Amino acid sequence: MTIVLSAQDPNAIAVAGELLNDGQLAIIPTDTVYGLAARLTDDAILRLYVAKQRPPDKATPILLASLDDIELVTEPLPPAIRRIATTFWPGPLTLVLPKRDGLPQRVSGVPTVGVRVPDNPITRAVIKAAGGALAVTSANCSGKPVGTTVQEALEQLGDSVSMAIDAGVCKSAVASTVAAIDGRTVRVVREGPISAAQLEEVMEDKPRV
Repeated sequence: MTIVLSAQDPNAIAVAGELLNDGQLAIIPTDTVYGLAARLTDDAILRLYVAKQRPPDKATPILLASLDDIELVTEPLPPAIRRIATTFWPGPLTLVLPKRDGLPQRVSGVPTVGVRVPDNPITRAVIKAAGGALAVTSANCSGKPVGTTVQEALEQLGDSVSMAIDAGVCKSAVASTVAAIDGRTVRVVREGPISAAQLEEVMEDKPRV
């Protein structure tokens, strides 16, 4: 049976962190929609893919508690990319970065992975309690509508989830910008609130108007 705790419950963060660290799955609120979260281990990631019925060739983004946790998932950032991360995180920017050796292969079948720091204090607190980095994808079965409440998410994911944090209706129409940066070139993979021009301005260390 799934444990459901209110986001206002003082024990919610600790319980979620403990279960995630044990390799179990949790539904957590984010700054977009409810997310299905797993620790970065082979067994936990496999459990996430099975629960979500997610195609094995589809990568899962990684959310960090803070920029300080970046080296859990990638190599130290070059100065230009660190400026971008410092400027726009927490926030709606996913950076496509080289995977650190040792990350589960199932997170991404290619040498890169999408990484973001979410603009939601509950999400960041859960991630911090679980070690600083989690694989997080929308809390729905692949191909089905994304639920806006914990109850809707649980109707799809059922007993595969050990715990859920209920923060009420959780929905944002704004998906993050996804950007890949190669040297001095910015390539926007998915458009969002942050433009390529804004990224280039920060990367080149130009004064912001």
